[in-house]
Amino acid sequence: MTRRIHFGCALFCLLASHLCSAFYLPGLAPVSFCENGKGTEDCQTLIQLFVNRLDSVESVLPYEYDVFDFCKDEEERRPSENLGQVLFGERIESSPYKFNFNEEVKCKKVCQKKYAKDSQQDVTKLDFLKMGMQLNYQHHWIVDNMPVTWCYDVEDGQKYCNPGFPIGCLVGDDGRPKDACVINSDFHKKSTFYVFNHVDLKITYHNGDKDGWHGARLVAATMEPKSIEHTDENKLDCEKATPMEIPVKFENDIQVIYTYSVTFVENTEIKWASRWDYILVSMPHTNIQWFSIMNSLVIVLFLSGMVAMIMLRTLHKDIARYNQVDQEDAQEESGWKQVHGDVFRPPRKGMLLSVFVGQGTQIFIMTFITLFLACLGFLSPANRGALMTCSVVLWVLLGTPAGYVSARLYKTFGGEKWKSNVLLTALLCPGVVFADFFLMNLILWVEGSSAAIPFGTLVAILALWFGISVPLTFVGAYFGFKKPPIEQPVRTNQIPRQIPEQSFFTKPVPGIVMGGILPFGCIFIQLFFILNSIWSHQMYYMFGFLFLVFIILLITCSEATILLCYFHLCAEDYHWWWRSFLTSGFTAVYLFVYAVHYFYSKLQIIGAASTILYFGYTMIMVLIFFLFTGTIGFFACFWFVNKIYSVVKVD
Repeated sequence: MTRRIHFGCALFCLLASHLCSAFYLPGLAPVSFCENGKGTEDCQTLIQLFVNRLDSVESVLPYEYDVFDFCKDEEERRPSENLGQVLFGERIESSPYKFNFNEEVKCKKVCQKKYAKDSQQDVTKLDFLKMGMQLNYQHHWIVDNMPVTWCYDVEDGQKYCNPGFPIGCLVGDDGRPKDACVINSDFHKKSTFYVFNHVDLKITYHNGDKDGWHGARLVAATMEPKSIEHTDENKLDCEKATPMEIPVKFENDIQVIYTYSVTFVENTEIKWASRWDYILVSMPHTNIQWFSIMNSLVIVLFLSGMVAMIMLRTLHKDIARYNQVDQEDAQEESGWKQVHGDVFRPPRKGMLLSVFVGQGTQIFIMTFITLFLACLGFLSPANRGALMTCSVVLWVLLGTPAGYVSARLYKTFGGEKWKSNVLLTALLCPGVVFADFFLMNLILWVEGSSAAIPFGTLVAILALWFGISVPLTFVGAYFGFKKPPIEQPVRTNQIPRQIPEQSFFTKPVPGIVMGGILPFGCIFIQLFFILNSIWSHQMYYMFGFLFLVFIILLITCSEATILLCYFHLCAEDYHWWWRSFLTSGFTAVYLFVYAVHYFYSKLQIIGAASTILYFGYTMIMVLIFFLFTGTIGFFACFWFVNKIYSVVKVD
């Protein structure tokens, strides 16, 4: 089975931008539908329902639709998937659910599945289906590039529209219903599974006659799952209340008949461009997002006030005192000027620091451009896989800034092993991420999950890395080494100055640990929603909030690092190079601690494989975030130190 992988995410988005004037772009032009007999080239009559992979909040392992013993399409078609969809494990295929536009369907049979207790193959199939129901695996159906949602009432009279619905549910040995079994009082038999073998589909459409275009466009697709025991396939009754029971112990032959009904409703108020709104509006926690922003802004204002006070008052007094005529008195003073001959002394392990900063620059630019495009609506949930595709493509193309920054910084440190520097910049951090990713992929492959990346895609990723990213890194490094070293405002003494005894708070470790607290305080609420979208399969669409938090994180990391850097220099400790990187980079450690807390308090994940996968992918996130935040702190501190030492007179 071949899958075509599209890499031109950004180019495609720009070309598609004229197709609609909505805030987000669904990635395709609107499709018009007409009644049977009135179809044209521009107006389809058949509505095809597609199915995606099934996932669960209790397991990290998604599975393809075909792995479960559901009804299959005889003429199966698989739309081409982009790189982001393949990496996220999306596997879209056509389903046997097909119907003509505006033709209502009543209790139509899709297929029949029989399970004989004497057949080992049937026992295996039924056991897998039971496992899916026990772990609350969810279907994800798609009509006209829009999710088929299951809408139900939640707390405070709110309606929640879930872009998935369960295979079935289980009533335990104690008679307590689990998950979706709570929706129906008929689901009460102990040690019994109830399979949802019938769906009532409701398709809402907007007629274009009044708006000057031909046909109708689909603006909503909702459904209600039901469990119905059909005893005779020739006399189907989808109104009867007897549910389809599957006992935990397989003692008798079982027959499951899958059916569906379709109704059509016209709605002229919902426009095609805003057809996702009813799903997104039902998502909870918008008020908490505003609280998150206010919380972050308070931290930023507090830090900004501290930094402003240091810059305007303390620094101004220091510079005035250091620049006074009577230099002999000034020399007796302690403070940051006393270390001017050592402050630009190259750090130990300068090669590694330059590599980290180069990689961090690449990640920073990638994140900024991706979030900016997402804010403009190019990477909305409707444009499947676009966010991941865009990130990967940008990372590959941004090898040049990484090579340039790393080489220029390494040359400033007086390094001469330029080949090692370039190779480490191109291979070290991406290599660690790829090795982790490859191990996680092996586990997914052993478990038979749809999230296992096909071998062809792995080869494509390696080709992108070694064929484009690595050469671009070499190009950047070439220009970086051709440039002269960054000119320092003061000369470095030949003999290093002795650092006086430090108090507890100016020692390296306490300063680094404290430095990550405030930046993490700005993002932890937003982090909850991001982790929810990854592990609890909720849609994330508030990229405006996320971009604002990104800017706040940038400011907070910079200010916290500058603040601590100033205190350390005042204590005559001039080892600021690594400390500036690690101070804001320590935010990643708090991210990891929060991810552990989230795993134990919010998720219901069970099984060794799922646990290993969760922490394996979390480690990739933590490494990327460490490089990202560390680089922000490093550049902020580098600018600050250069600035203050350029305005003092030194003999």
